[in-house]
Amino acid sequence: MPREVTYKVGLIGHEQHAKDVEGTTQDITVQIHELDAEPWGVDTKLEHVGTEVPRVDGALKATGAAKYSYDMQPPGLTFAGLVYSPHAHAQVTAVDASAAKAMKGVLAVKTMEGQRATYPGKIVAAVCAESEAILDDALASIRVTYDVRPVAAVTEDAMKEGAPQVTGRKNVRSINRRQPPDASKAFTEAEVAVQADYRTAVQTHSCLEPHGCMVMFEADGSVTVYASTQATAGFASRRFLQALGVPRSQVRVITQHMGGGFGSKFGAMEWDALCAEFARETRRPVRMMLSRRMEHLVGGNRPDSIQAMELAGTRDGRFLALRGRTHGTYGNAAGGGAGAANTAVYRIPVTEMHQNAVATFSARGAAFRAPRHPQGFYALESIIDRYAGEIGMDALAVRLKNDPHPIRQVQWRIGAERIGWKENRRAKAGSDKGVIKRGVGCAASRWGQAGRHMGFGGAVKVNCLVERDGSVAIESCVQDLGTGTRTLMAIIAAEELGLTPTQVDVRIGDTRYPPGPGSGGSTTAPTIGPVTRNAALRAREAIGALLAAEWGVADHEVGFARGTFSAPGGKSTTWAKACSLVGPEGLRVQGERRRNWSSPFRETAGCQFAQVAVDTETGVITVEKVVAVHDAGRIVDTMTARSQVNGGVIQGISYALYEEKHLDRAGGDMVNPTFDTYRIMGIQDCPAIDVVLTSVASGYNNPGMMGLGEPATVPTAGAVANAVYNAIGVQVTELPMTPARVLAALERRQG
Repeated sequence: MPREVTYKVGLIGHEQHAKDVEGTTQDITVQIHELDAEPWGVDTKLEHVGTEVPRVDGALKATGAAKYSYDMQPPGLTFAGLVYSPHAHAQVTAVDASAAKAMKGVLAVKTMEGQRATYPGKIVAAVCAESEAILDDALASIRVTYDVRPVAAVTEDAMKEGAPQVTGRKNVRSINRRQPPDASKAFTEAEVAVQADYRTAVQTHSCLEPHGCMVMFEADGSVTVYASTQATAGFASRRFLQALGVPRSQVRVITQHMGGGFGSKFGAMEWDALCAEFARETRRPVRMMLSRRMEHLVGGNRPDSIQAMELAGTRDGRFLALRGRTHGTYGNAAGGGAGAANTAVYRIPVTEMHQNAVATFSARGAAFRAPRHPQGFYALESIIDRYAGEIGMDALAVRLKNDPHPIRQVQWRIGAERIGWKENRRAKAGSDKGVIKRGVGCAASRWGQAGRHMGFGGAVKVNCLVERDGSVAIESCVQDLGTGTRTLMAIIAAEELGLTPTQVDVRIGDTRYPPGPGSGGSTTAPTIGPVTRNAALRAREAIGALLAAEWGVADHEVGFARGTFSAPGGKSTTWAKACSLVGPEGLRVQGERRRNWSSPFRETAGCQFAQVAVDTETGVITVEKVVAVHDAGRIVDTMTARSQVNGGVIQGISYALYEEKHLDRAGGDMVNPTFDTYRIMGIQDCPAIDVVLTSVASGYNNPGMMGLGEPATVPTAGAVANAVYNAIGVQVTELPMTPARVLAALERRQG
């Protein structure tokens, strides 16, 4: 039977900054499942959760012992590769693979004549060979004939009247979920209104580990797949299974470790299906991993954006209306992800936003760490700073006046103090003497993910195994894409069992284990954390029941605290000694993820402050410091959380200053598809990053956890752009803010 629990949720600590802010903690009452663990509230005292715990797999990665899909080299391994169209729009009229087929060591060749290529990187042939050297020779020998056709490679070209159509319908289509209200009246009545157009570039995922897999048929006809995937349980798509010719029940997918995905690695792709076909045909293990050039071409990207923004308000800093029109390309898909999340966070009575997706002759866009948010928040926060300048009001004061979130109200105050807002914010932008101009800026963050109770394989479950010596193992097919999932699971299980995290063996990334969630949308930790806790609790209760029988007391009379069981009459024993009651086969119990509860803290909050120096002679921007203040519900491991925020900030600065997919507008090909031409932020570019974690018992699940991966990168570009605005007195309205664009902005100001 469900039971009712009343407890306190909200901000943990930071009393000094929260004392003047209402609503940072609240008492709530929830109905919880009879098998769910008691929720951890604001006042719950915990031993490991919320402390600094090193990664449990840190030594494996530091020594190179961690095994990735690329590292799998079973006996008889063969290698597969691709020939792809260099043209953005062409009909494949002929593919001559006769020379490749005749080569010794070539095991199989597949060609795709007659298809229409609508992006550079479209696969037109594939080869499987006994060595990588033979593979390279075979791929180079294939001759393809194309009927090259006109292209519209970039968003502006695809929007023009008469532009070549990517699909059978118009290139531009609305992606508004509902008709937005008309903001005309609010703008007419407003005391002040500002307008600006903002643009962001296409950003490729640039995963350190490329896409791909290794497929191997076992002696019994089953299949083992080592895949670089964010969804071990969801990798074997229908197309992939058809290529294998075996049912899903005979396919085992393993992801021991992976080198990043950022949203681009959900499910098997076309190249994975080809790898499966080769494995079935040759009955040899086959590995196919994309080249770096192919990663840039087809691995995925964050869509670009063109955002025409208008903001209306009062002279005393109160927002009245936001209006805009956005366009972004999702490549061939022309669908979700091409919008811009530019209406969130602030209290704005009327928002009229018309969002459009534009099909172009380029490869797929894909979910990319906080889809739609970094580009949307860059425009939103930029137009707010422009409005603040128009009314002569401090930009932070404007935000404090319009932000209704109590946790972020605290975070704004913390961040302002840490960056030295009063001391370093230029009252008059561009007032520094000399060519180096400094400034500070800020921007908000938000996300809303408290986890799910269902995964790709059904209800999310976790096994907890206990041996007679007291050792504990946790099992789930959830994968760790580098965010620290193993460590979080170890900490939570250890907390429940009175052990240390190093005493918990976490076994994940294998579909032989119980169903787990995909790793995306900041869902992983808040999905797997609560069920890990439930599994550990079930194990503890099972050991307690064995002790109760041994001691001759009722189950409910057996207590547990900090690794010690106790009962009336002075009975007491340690976890390790109690586990000796387990049979020789050990104890195996299973926890199941329950539905989230309701809570007043509907989203995670955060904000970032940036300090920059701009060289007005060269246009070079140097980010000197970033203060990043974030919550993710209850912080389980502060070390892992800081790592997530550091990574988000670095990726956000890279987006703001460097990353841009350059296309040949005439032919559509990417002209900078390598790491020496596609600029990504390096170690020498990194500023000082001051991470402040504001732990919040969110109230949605038994640990009170929420996600952190996405929100850490949402505000960075906006904060950096506003710092540049404060430094030089003019906005750079296009990302990345290259030296040429900075100098162009300075010329506009002087003109």
